[in-house]
This record gives sequence, C-alpha cells and structure tokens, in this order.
Amino acid sequence: KLKLSFWQIINMNVGFFGIQYSFGLQQSAVNPIYDFLGASPDQLPILNLAGPLTGLLIQPIIGAMSDKTWLPKFGGRRKPYFFIGAILCSIALFFFPFSSALWMAVGLLWILDIGNNTAMEPYRAFVADKLDSKQQATGFQAQSFFTGLGQTLANLSLLFFPIVFL
Repeated sequence: KLKLSFWQIINMNVGFFGIQYSFGLQQSAVNPIYDFLGASPDQLPILNLAGPLTGLLIQPIIGAMSDKTWLPKFGGRRKPYFFIGAILCSIALFFFPFSSALWMAVGLLWILDIGNNTAMEPYRAFVADKLDSKQQATGFQAQSFFTGLGQTLANLSLLFFPIVFL
C-alpha cells in the first residue's frame, strides 16, 4: 500500500462529510416534515423505523458485496457503491421538501436511508483498503472529524433553510 500524505488522507475522507450531512438532515428534519404532512405524534416511531431497519439489512449486504466487487473502470471495489449511494441520497434529498403526502415522505426516507447505508459501509472499509496499518489511525480520525462536522452542519443548516425559503 502506498504511503499517503496527511492531505491525501483528508482528501480521501471528504466524502464522509456528505454522508454524515445527509444522515444529519435525515435525523433532524424528518419529524418536522412528517408533522407538517399530518402525522400524529404516536405515528412518528413507526414512521422512523425505516432508518434502523434499513441499516440493519443494507449495511451488511452492501459491505459483503463491496468486498467482492471489482470494477476497474469505476476505480476499484468501493467507489461504485459511493456513487450509487450518492445518487440515491441526492434524489431523495432533492424531492423530500416537495413531499405532498405522508406516504411520499416515508418512501423518500427509505430511499435516503438506502443511499446513505450503500455509501457508508464501503466508505468505512475504504480506509483499511488504501492505508497501511501505520496510517489507518489517521484515516479513521479523519472519518470521525468529517462525521462530526457533517452532523453539526446538518443540524445548524436547519436554522438557515427556513429563512432562505421565506
């Protein structure tokens, strides 16, 4: 494995920011959307069940698949899953604010969570694939940094989005 510079390690983990930003929006913005669409408070737990169930099913399947996938034109075995996950998340996040019915918002949550989990598990393994054992701690610290930054900015952005759309 090649020895990467600090900035190369940071660069390889920037995508984790996007995944965590998407997860952060999902966790903090879904219930207000459900509420706006008429869900009662006692329905929220069942409506939010998509996240844990999807993660429980999708992450191990995608993780095993990405271990066995090799697409040279796509840059190896993990990158196709980053791409597919990013496309699914982008579609769901684009349409989520335009949900006109509760069933539409629930369906988009499932698509969003499938996209997030499709990208996340291979991204975690990417550090172990690309870095030698001496650099893996730095790689995982970079992932942790982008995880925290993505979650924080997702929560803060909810303060600004309503202002922009008024």
